[in-house]
Amino acid sequence: MSESFRFITTIAKKEIIEFVRDWRTLLALIVIPLLLFPALFIALPMLLQSEAAELDALELDVVWQGEPETDLLNLFSETKLNVSLEQLPSGLNNLSDIGDEQRVRNDEIDVIFRLQKVNETSWTYAIIHQSTSEHSREAMSRILVQINGWEDGVINATLIDAGLDPETTLDPVQWDGNLDSADSSTKGEQAGMVLSMFIPMVIAIWTASSAIQPAIDMTAGERERGTLEALLCLPCSRLQLLAGKWLAVATITSTGVALQIGGLIFAITFLASSSIIGVPTISILSALLLLGAVVIFVVMVVAFELALAMKAHSVKEAGSLLAPAIIFIMFPAIFTQVINLDGIESWWFAIPLVNILIAMRELLLDRVIAEHVVIWLTSSTLYAAMAAWYAAKQFKREDLVASIS
Repeated sequence: MSESFRFITTIAKKEIIEFVRDWRTLLALIVIPLLLFPALFIALPMLLQSEAAELDALELDVVWQGEPETDLLNLFSETKLNVSLEQLPSGLNNLSDIGDEQRVRNDEIDVIFRLQKVNETSWTYAIIHQSTSEHSREAMSRILVQINGWEDGVINATLIDAGLDPETTLDPVQWDGNLDSADSSTKGEQAGMVLSMFIPMVIAIWTASSAIQPAIDMTAGERERGTLEALLCLPCSRLQLLAGKWLAVATITSTGVALQIGGLIFAITFLASSSIIGVPTISILSALLLLGAVVIFVVMVVAFELALAMKAHSVKEAGSLLAPAIIFIMFPAIFTQVINLDGIESWWFAIPLVNILIAMRELLLDRVIAEHVVIWLTSSTLYAAMAAWYAAKQFKREDLVASIS
């Protein structure tokens, strides 16, 4: 047993050293996973906030066509809308005019606002804008906000003139603001709910994608370079060779996933300090089962990808075989995010790939349901064993050293 383990670890060390020798590989293996979530959760919101602040600071040009309303004009000026007054064109069809539309399209002005008074208490309006222009969309957004505020004032004034209280008339059913909280879920449980919507998907896709390159390099790459023959001449069995290569790919993949989770934890900690999202609270049992689910998933995916890569005679062929594997994993990863976990049927936990991903979601919510755990553990272990058997079958083929020409 010790001799067999020594062969396996020696092969794994050899494969890992060869794979990480290139600095670009280390960049993809360490830097990208480590920075992915911080860039996604920290840099992206900061960039969006900066862009929003830049839009808020813009002074935008609006052409007002129709009767001026002083209150609404004042609201426009308070939101940095430079208003130019014009007469409402005659003969309009549904308040649309090709000439004015062209003015907006040519960026002469940002939007055209048209207001038409129907009677003493009602108006109609239209906004000619360009949806593909950020300035035009921003101007339209500001106009709609101010129109809503102005409309509320008109409605309130009308109700007061009729002797009615606007608050009780328009909002007869109100939320009790004296309650401190109406949600029985804790902040940690709410955070777990949010993270369960995308963490399993990210782990699944990253595991599958990060295992492709080392799996190809250690199988089809070896065949193409002609170094596989030397490995087959070692005093070890094909199964030991498979185990060594699997251990190498699993180590590389697990390192990338672990670094990605580290970046995720850092991002969550940063967001928690900003009160954007909390840190999920799960029990030790849930954490251990979650770790077990990830390990089983890695075993299954790595074995399957190794088998497909070994089936290929060249790196190009292996890439063609493994590229659809990402889609094969991505679909259930996305599909499981919309499954309702409340009262979910047990048979979901027996479907390949779906069972592991749903299990991760449940565990992030700190739901340990014995029946579900038994089903997904048993079925996933069986699927992982089947993937390993298929990989072993590929490694036992007699044409491994056949010419690739």
